[in-house]
Amino acid sequence: MPAFVAGQAKCHGELFAFAMSGLFFKRFLKRPLQIASIVPSSRALVERVASKIDFDRARVIAEYGPGEGVHSRALAQRMRPEAQLLLFELDPAFSRDLTRQFAGDPRVCVINANAGTIRLELAKRRIPYCDYIISGIPFSILEIEKKRNLLRETHDALAPGGAFIIYQVTNELRQHAIDFAPESESEYFLQNIPPMFITVFRKAGELGGNGAIDPADSQFSSNYAR
Repeated sequence: MPAFVAGQAKCHGELFAFAMSGLFFKRFLKRPLQIASIVPSSRALVERVASKIDFDRARVIAEYGPGEGVHSRALAQRMRPEAQLLLFELDPAFSRDLTRQFAGDPRVCVINANAGTIRLELAKRRIPYCDYIISGIPFSILEIEKKRNLLRETHDALAPGGAFIIYQVTNELRQHAIDFAPESESEYFLQNIPPMFITVFRKAGELGGNGAIDPADSQFSSNYAR
């Protein structure tokens, strides 16, 4: 790529990132409890969260509360051509912007709805399960019953051996995730403002590898890529 064109692309990318951060800031001011952070995730956090996913096997990924889409873009860049990404974004401004961002990618579906509707939305699309569900929504501000209901819905929306990957400012969710397999992986990641706990909860079941269940061994694999 010529240096001038590369420079222009870099400049446009930086302006785009700045504009997106501006949108994030405005939505934070309007709904601080729902968004719970004044800045989007750092590149380092995005990379670390993405490293928990086996993209060679993942066919269906869902994300709760993608906001301005920093994790969503990283997921879409790494996903296989036949994979699907479902973005559950409750904020209408973020939802509209995500729809514009991914207008040219048929693998990505933006759903302007509560994450608790995940099983209903999967059923609408004839998708039996997700391989991975990613979440940055602030579980700590939810009432205990709402928190546990969402965890149950999430657990039931995952394929056996599937993973629920969260990044949160606290690690209190581990005491509520009672439906998941008892062994969970957690780390405190300092390269973000604020620092985050990244935790991986798994649904009990046999894995066909490092990540999602092996489609060859799954009774529902034929519906995944629809």
